[in-house]
Amino acid sequence: MRHRKKGRQLGRSSSHKKAMLRNLATSLILTEREDDYYDGLYQADGTTPVAPPKYKGRVVTTLHKAKEVRSLVEKCVTIARNAIPHDDKAAEFESDADRNTPEWEAWRKSDQWQKWVNARAPGVAARRRVYDILQDKEAVSILFEDIAPRFEGRPGGYTRILKLAKPRLGDAGAQAILEFVGRNDRVAETSQKPEFDMEDEVADDSVESQVEDDDQTEESDVEADAADEVVDEAADDSEEEKE
Repeated sequence: MRHRKKGRQLGRSSSHKKAMLRNLATSLILTEREDDYYDGLYQADGTTPVAPPKYKGRVVTTLHKAKEVRSLVEKCVTIARNAIPHDDKAAEFESDADRNTPEWEAWRKSDQWQKWVNARAPGVAARRRVYDILQDKEAVSILFEDIAPRFEGRPGGYTRILKLAKPRLGDAGAQAILEFVGRNDRVAETSQKPEFDMEDEVADDSVESQVEDDDQTEESDVEADAADEVVDEAADDSEEEKE
């Protein structure tokens, strides 16, 4: 029985599954790199340049892996988002002088430095928590500097999962897209009503009115003929009675 065993095992040992989910979460965050990072990078053959990802903030994986790693990614984003107020408060006491300059040394020995340390401590602790999960300094930096500020006013729901119709080639596994919201959002557009020329509409109305008039004329002629037949029949009947 699997009592009190949370999550999917995914056919792996606990250590293997933990490492796989960590690598998948790190890969999703690293897709947010700037395009300049890929300048001068080549693949294993040494001649083919490495192209930046077509869509940033998106990875394609199996459906079950995407569902399992989603909670891990959102946990990291929540930790980074909660550290933003502490970083903003620490920026008030930070010095603009270059490191090891006389101005910086003076700030280092002042009370402003101690206030900066106390204000920045929760943010440093948050970075250490995320690094303990991801084990990648670059991913932690991108998460705190680029991704977390985009979700500062969003209390949860930072990612979405879109199931793909085409299964994975080889084992026919169900594939899905795991991506951050807000970057690759789909916008529903309504089609516009076609515009017609007023002259064509007037011509169509005149044709329709002419057809209706012709139909009414034909109906009136038929009714008049029927009335004449009734009168003729009545006159014949009256003549027969007189005879």
